[in-house]
Amino acid sequence: MRKIIVVLVLMLFGFIQAQELNCVVSVNSERVTANTQQVFKTLETSLNDFVNKTKWSSQNFNQNERIECSMFINVSEVDNTTFTATIQIQSSRPVYNSIYSTPIFNYNDKDFTFKYVEFESLNFNPNSFDSNLVSVVAFYSYIIMALDADSFESLKGNRYLEMAQNVMSVAQTGGYKGWSQTDGLQNRYYLISDLLSNTFNPIRQAYFEYHANGLDKMADDVKLGKENLKTALLNLSVIHSVRPNAFLTRVFFDAKSDEIADIFSDGPSIQTTELVDKLNRLSPLNASKWSTIKF
Repeated sequence: MRKIIVVLVLMLFGFIQAQELNCVVSVNSERVTANTQQVFKTLETSLNDFVNKTKWSSQNFNQNERIECSMFINVSEVDNTTFTATIQIQSSRPVYNSIYSTPIFNYNDKDFTFKYVEFESLNFNPNSFDSNLVSVVAFYSYIIMALDADSFESLKGNRYLEMAQNVMSVAQTGGYKGWSQTDGLQNRYYLISDLLSNTFNPIRQAYFEYHANGLDKMADDVKLGKENLKTALLNLSVIHSVRPNAFLTRVFFDAKSDEIADIFSDGPSIQTTELVDKLNRLSPLNASKWSTIKF
């Protein structure tokens, strides 16, 4: 009996102390002409262990609360121990009372260069820069957690955004591209700076209204949920009037455009004339998708 109790206690403790992310990390090396592919397999295994076994915060996540996400690293060149690559980050979260998972974040970072020696340990220290590989993965882990939190409660992701900002500040000492405002207008520096700026709070607020007041309501009342989704999207016009073609607006629609077109092209009909007009202004690159909204 004592052994059974001990096992149950250990199982319960492990359940309460579960890590935050359930992430699939893939490393693609098809473009690299190397004598051996083993280093890429080792890297992939190490990254999966690193992301999923690191406790990224002091918050307690239950096993069923772990955030579903993926990181796809596409390596284009290797010079000794220096890797040139891109990294595609995606995350999703379940919709209340359904089997559907909605995309939250879908971003392709093209400024990704790092050094890696096979079998080296990947360890994250928030107070020191040890590896651009570790810093980039840690940064996006916090972004994933922040946007997921925002989708459940308004501006709830602040603590994770502050952690991501700290990663950015420390990583700037490494001299790698993507961490500085001089590296372009759409990079890690601007992603975290804009997310923490009060100017862009309407976008973060839209994550909450869209998901908690929109998608999560559709199981009980599809039409009400769609109306709330429409309101959340229309409210993004506040940003457009101040910062047309804002970086964060693009980030939002990169994740949500397909879903928006699908939702408003099916199910109970609501008035969408104003919505389509606003969507074309907010995200003209997705005009072909908005044209499919017929209801």
